[in-house]
Amino acid sequence: MSTVGEVEAAEEPTIPELVIISGMSGAGRSTAAKCLEDLGWFVVDNLPPALIPTMVELGARSQGNVARIAVVVDVRGRRFFDNLRESLTELGTKGVTHRIVFLEASDEALVRRFESVRRPHPLQGDGRIVDGIDAERDLLRELRGDADLVIDTSSLNVHELRAKLDAQFAGEEEPELRATVMSFGYKYGLPVDADLVVDCRFLPNPHWVPELRPLTGTSEEVSRYVFDQPGAKEFLDRYSELLQLIATGYRREGKRYVTVAVGCTGGKHRSVAVSERLARRLSGQGVETVVVHRDMGRE
Repeated sequence: MSTVGEVEAAEEPTIPELVIISGMSGAGRSTAAKCLEDLGWFVVDNLPPALIPTMVELGARSQGNVARIAVVVDVRGRRFFDNLRESLTELGTKGVTHRIVFLEASDEALVRRFESVRRPHPLQGDGRIVDGIDAERDLLRELRGDADLVIDTSSLNVHELRAKLDAQFAGEEEPELRATVMSFGYKYGLPVDADLVVDCRFLPNPHWVPELRPLTGTSEEVSRYVFDQPGAKEFLDRYSELLQLIATGYRREGKRYVTVAVGCTGGKHRSVAVSERLARRLSGQGVETVVVHRDMGRE
């Protein structure tokens, strides 16, 4: 015969994981939602923020059938949008943790996408598409600052976006910290989703070595050249130590994702070589790490 305590333990609700998906219209929110749905998340699109606590409570009563909930919040529900912070604060008092995924893209990319489907921006009114984009950026600015994960989709196709999300959410066990190490070229602009930016332009450029010019930083020849330069190995050692300190702070503050952008002039040689080595260091420190070479092959 079961005791009362055993019955109560069996009926103890399981608080589901909660992810808030938001960001710019046209930046890929629907793709992100579909990706999480395919990974087994219960996805609710355009749920008024005031109802998020109710949805989490229903999930907790589902006896584990709804263990992970993703809610898409966007400007279509703008009259409810001010309630989002209040709802998340309420969940926090109940011990419910949440993550915010913010989808970002450049103005040029967003305009191109809206024009390609011949649809107006939801906030443009009688103005231009760029007017709607500006209004939406202002509305979402604070939420973007609170985001745990920001993904810039300006140069990503649907499959690349899904791959990024798979890398973050496909694991059965949630790691303490996930890192994306992204090489880039300064001449193509800073990555807007970078948390930390590293400049490798103080190292000699392999581009000016004829036999290395056609190669990339993934080749052993270029990597050896880069790390044979004065200060290169010391830089890697010191920055790895700094990242250890930062990672400890991120874990303490509950931040689960970090993007480290490593830049050189063109994003082909130095930044790629340093990113590869830095990613190996982070992996060795217990940080689940993904390497992305944003601009390699772009020249």
